[in-house]
Amino acid sequence: MIRTPLRPLARILEARASGENPDAIERENLRIRHEQMRDASRGRAEGRLLILSVIFFCAFGVIGARMGVLAATEPAEPRAASKGSAILAQRADITDRHGRVLATNFETHSLYAQPLQMIDKERVAAELAAIFPDLNQDKLLKDFTGKRKFLWIKKKLSPEQKQAVHNIGDPGLLFGPREMRLYPNGKLAAHVMGGASFGREGVHAAEVIGVAGVEKYYDDLLRDPARQGAPLALSLDLTVQAAAERVLYGGMKLMNAKGAASVLMDVHTGEIISIVSLPDFDPNARPSPLVEGDASDSPLFNRAVQGVYELGSAYKIFTAAQAMDLNLVNNQTMIDTGKALRVGGFNIGEFQKKNYGVLSVEDIIIKSSNRGTGRMALQIGVKRQKEFMKAMGFMDYTPLEIVEAKGGKPLYPERWTDLSAVTISYGHGISNSPLHLAAGYAALANGGTYIKPTIIKRTGAPEGTRVMREDTARYARQMLRKVVTEGTASFGEVQGYAVGGKTGTADKPKPRGGYYDDKVIATFASLFPAHNPKYVLVVTLDEPTETSGKKPRRTAGWTAVPVAAEMIGRVAPLLGLRPEIEPGELAGITLTSN
Repeated sequence: MIRTPLRPLARILEARASGENPDAIERENLRIRHEQMRDASRGRAEGRLLILSVIFFCAFGVIGARMGVLAATEPAEPRAASKGSAILAQRADITDRHGRVLATNFETHSLYAQPLQMIDKERVAAELAAIFPDLNQDKLLKDFTGKRKFLWIKKKLSPEQKQAVHNIGDPGLLFGPREMRLYPNGKLAAHVMGGASFGREGVHAAEVIGVAGVEKYYDDLLRDPARQGAPLALSLDLTVQAAAERVLYGGMKLMNAKGAASVLMDVHTGEIISIVSLPDFDPNARPSPLVEGDASDSPLFNRAVQGVYELGSAYKIFTAAQAMDLNLVNNQTMIDTGKALRVGGFNIGEFQKKNYGVLSVEDIIIKSSNRGTGRMALQIGVKRQKEFMKAMGFMDYTPLEIVEAKGGKPLYPERWTDLSAVTISYGHGISNSPLHLAAGYAALANGGTYIKPTIIKRTGAPEGTRVMREDTARYARQMLRKVVTEGTASFGEVQGYAVGGKTGTADKPKPRGGYYDDKVIATFASLFPAHNPKYVLVVTLDEPTETSGKKPRRTAGWTAVPVAAEMIGRVAPLLGLRPEIEPGELAGITLTSN
């Protein structure tokens, strides 16, 4: 910046020459300079005022917009700052094999109170007790008038309940968002689902965790955010499961049974299409476990997986199959079952002291001879029988992806003697779950390969372990078919579906040793269609009694078999199996061809 001098020499000299006063020039220049400085200061002040005006306008605009947003949103309790990790409530759905929902999530709200903010505590306690009958009005009032600053009232609310609480209008009652687990089919497949509950909880979220069944077994998988909510597809068929539960419940009541279980399994993939345990429960309101008494009396007890029982004569086919596989016998080998059999100081007898005489191996299975299978077991020997039972999965925990499966530990003798081999050959002295038995029959049905059962949908047939030759399995299936057409399971015939199977009636053991005289476990293990099996079905009834005759009947042929037949007739069409009806003779009509 170039400053103009107040006394420019040229003008001073000119003023002196003309007789003017040089000081006037200086005063004039000083006045001009002051005006210029004043104008510059005014300009700077006006610019600053403009900038401040813009700043204040923007600030008030942001504040006004925020106030508008707050006025348009629902009031919510501010979150307290926390260094803890956020609670992840999102949980993946569970579906059946066709994508139908078995378990999903449902948005709801929790209700909590801040007593210090309440206006009329007595009125609030009274109205909450009216909305929620399970709450005690006096206890609520005591909590509200005490020293507590925070109080959970309800962890889950229905929309109607939330509106009723909202209508109370007290500022001390507050809502928190929740995501709860919902089982839209109620009791259907309850033991497979298991149930879910809340883990870590906060005002604004709660952690949903599995407490039983597949919910707990796959808890980490269902909560894994990397899966982006992809559902867990089970092998169950919802429609088949519903039909099986309905038939089994009716059969249990009709046969006056204490409980019942069934397993329907694909023999080639190992997939469990249906698995039922009765009595059952609603996983939406899971009951508390029993604290005393027999665990099997609880509806939470999964009889198909956790229940290990002596399943009786249903095991005889395994003895015959192993003996044939070792080339010790064939299906027509004759064995004297009338001759007394004494092993380890004990006489081995037949059911109702029958004497069948000399029978072929096939007839031993058809007539269910204890002595016949016992003599084959002695030929097999303890070591080979034990190895075979191990290969068939009868000495391992129940193989299924639910947490309760670990409770299905088989019971077998520590010292496997000749007597053990004989009794185990006809299903006594070893205890397994119905699922164990289903997996064993699946090996017979698919040609001699043991496949581990699964509750998860499979895309193809897995590799199994060969436990017998294909021809051995074929002969075993033929025997099972004749048990239905000629033997103890005659009520198991289903028109259009060739059913094969074996009955098993075992006396129920007492808690402190020995066996009941009037209580049994009745089982029918079946496969269908027998000529080309696709599925295995095992039905077990606990303490059944059929009362249509003069005397009560408890054997599997009278109890478990007709229930299984009814179930096959219901579910086979649902599985896509077409009935194969042989045409009968048309009386008085002769067919000719042109």
